[in-house]
Amino acid sequence: MTDYVFSGKTAEEAVEAGLQELGLKREEVQIEVLEEGKRKLFGSIPAQVRLTPVVKKTDGERAVEFLEGLIRLLGQDTEVTLLEEDEKIAIDLSGSDRSLIGRRGEVIDSLQTLAGAVANIGREQYVRVVVDHGGYREERENTLKHVAEKMAAKAVRLGKRVRLEPMNPYERRIIHAALVDSPDVTTKSEGKEPTRFVVIIPNNLKSFDRKDRMGRGNDRGRGRDNRSFRKGGDNNRDRKDNRFHDKDKKPYQKRELPKDGTPQTTGTSLNRGGGTSGFRKGGFSGFFGTYLGNSRDDGEGVTPETNEDHSEE
Repeated sequence: MTDYVFSGKTAEEAVEAGLQELGLKREEVQIEVLEEGKRKLFGSIPAQVRLTPVVKKTDGERAVEFLEGLIRLLGQDTEVTLLEEDEKIAIDLSGSDRSLIGRRGEVIDSLQTLAGAVANIGREQYVRVVVDHGGYREERENTLKHVAEKMAAKAVRLGKRVRLEPMNPYERRIIHAALVDSPDVTTKSEGKEPTRFVVIIPNNLKSFDRKDRMGRGNDRGRGRDNRSFRKGGDNNRDRKDNRFHDKDKKPYQKRELPKDGTPQTTGTSLNRGGGTSGFRKGGFSGFFGTYLGNSRDDGEGVTPETNEDHSEE
């Protein structure tokens, strides 16, 4: 860098004179005041300033400088090199430690995202930034192309849509580009970031047949027409209806209430008051348990109050 020294009555006048002579703006130079300038009884001491033009770094250089500082904080001994800065900014990380790649490139993808954000500060048009490490991007691209062709063949063989694992936009573009000229399949992206994924759709996609799935057109299904295969082979509805049309079954006998004077049981009775024992006509005594009385019609035998047998006395 070249330094320029300018003088004036004051430091501000020296700076203005230097900027005008160099044709630069204040933010494009570094200013250092050498002498403030003083007035004396006999004369004065002029002010002096040193102006150093600041070389503006390119977008790629700013991204490289950022990555160098970040990697240094991570404790990695890795050299950062700017390879290209035309249509895209290509940066390479060189070093034996491949931990900066991460599982499936998660770490290097994060570094690439941060470097892209730094490089595009103040730009009107977005520039793409690619960060590589020892040829990893090329290896990953070949792997994704192989996966795309393999999954496309599977989709055509099965006649079904095949969904790939979630990928970042860069890797999804590789899948789309690998199958863009395929006469057998088409591709599209679905889902939301960061779990957006690629779906491969075959041209021989089989239509969904709900009747086949529910089994209404074959004997293996569980449709309404196949209920005869459940529980012994009889139709549940037919068996239920036959109960009411079976002529061999006897009609249900309705139970009649006991007549007046019938003794109460020894079980629990709802008639616990001190009134008349037995059933009342038109009412229910609510007996529970087994009847222990004598079934003779003459009323003799067991006395309800004592439950004792006097027939032989």
